[in-house]
Amino acid sequence: QVQLVESGGGLVQAGGSLRLSCAASGRTFSSYGMGWFRQAPGKEREFVAAVSRSARNKYYADSVKGRFTISRDNAKNTVDLQMNSLKPEDTAVYYCGAYSGYGYPERENEYSYWGQGTQVTVSS
Repeated sequence: QVQLVESGGGLVQAGGSLRLSCAASGRTFSSYGMGWFRQAPGKEREFVAAVSRSARNKYYADSVKGRFTISRDNAKNTVDLQMNSLKPEDTAVYYCGAYSGYGYPERENEYSYWGQGTQVTVSS
């Protein structure tokens, strides 16, 4: 069992930055790949970024490449999402998830555990 708790969301102006963090419970954190998804009002949840168990491989949605950076610290059981050059279309609830570390990290159904989400609002 893995419990995930996100933090770091808030209101920021376009062009600004935010850093999201996800804290995981349990001793098996390094056994899971970790990802971030987001869901805007009226839209389906979409993939944002993911990192493999060892942090060797990182994956990004095209819409955030070059602006967002995912990182993890297996000693601290955390995964972060640094978001720069934010745009109004980045406004959404951001969710942290854990997947097996295999398969397709951009697919929502690969994930076994989810956090409760944190709101990010980017004003124009």
